[in-house]
Amino acid sequence: MSKYAPPTFSLSLLHPRYWSVWFGFGLLAIIVNVLPYKVLRAMGFSLGKLSMRYAKGRVHIARRNLELAFPDMPQDEIESIVVQNFKNTGFALFESGITWFWPTWRLKRRLKSVNLDEVIEYGKQGRGVLLCHPHTLNLEISARGFAILGYPGYGVYRPHDNPAYDFIQFWGRTHNGNKLIDRKDVKAMIRTLKQGHRLFYLGDHDYGRNKSVFVPFFAVQDACTTTGANILFSVTDCAMMPVTGFRDQNGFYELNLAPSISDDYPKKDEVAGAAIMNKAYEQVILRQVDQWMWLHKRYKTMQDESQRKGIRYM
Repeated sequence: MSKYAPPTFSLSLLHPRYWSVWFGFGLLAIIVNVLPYKVLRAMGFSLGKLSMRYAKGRVHIARRNLELAFPDMPQDEIESIVVQNFKNTGFALFESGITWFWPTWRLKRRLKSVNLDEVIEYGKQGRGVLLCHPHTLNLEISARGFAILGYPGYGVYRPHDNPAYDFIQFWGRTHNGNKLIDRKDVKAMIRTLKQGHRLFYLGDHDYGRNKSVFVPFFAVQDACTTTGANILFSVTDCAMMPVTGFRDQNGFYELNLAPSISDDYPKKDEVAGAAIMNKAYEQVILRQVDQWMWLHKRYKTMQDESQRKGIRYM
């Protein structure tokens, strides 16, 4: 069996040690299917705001990220974004439940799409597309949204340590038409793009200095940035398109593709390529700043190895 084989159901997953996982996801499935969307959103926002009392470390990280990314932003505006970001984070729990457990007809009613013509044309040409999606809090809905509209793709995932959780997560993300590739299975990613499929790529976080360079990301000039996109693009000659699925004030999700950055992306210059990628991510994140994952330490890895990791958050 391949070391990247997807999780499959077995009776061992029904062991009492996993009952809490099954109960939790079962309860989530009931809640998101029984309650109206507006009630779910209100509950999520309340949960997120309440969590600020008990996750003060994460509050500090979100605030510090915004201060580093937007040094000229007034402090009161930063605080407002932090609060809204936590509210959106709380709702993300229910949005994951919506993605995994809602029937297609119900979710489809909340989807809007713009600028899909280019990715459709690439599909007709049989050219693979690297969908460069930032870590938005409603990323799960974006991925399923594309499948619902008839354009399923491949996602990159990290297997969960809990086998029951891993099985449910994998099922939730794939039973709608999408497929998943283990994050370490680079050969499968390359093969997928060469075969003309769409691959979701999340290259906007700090993954450490291995296979990374230091380039600007918002106001921070030396943000540790992965070069994974350069590897995939150089080998497959795929198209590269920034994409988001932000939620508007009325609770609709707009799947929005920015124009391809393929023509400007250099194959042999990892630094220039990473800088172009970050600039593309910046432009789409700015559409809805409060829905990006600011709770992650985006600027933790320092270019100067003598400097302590995470020193910017001290």
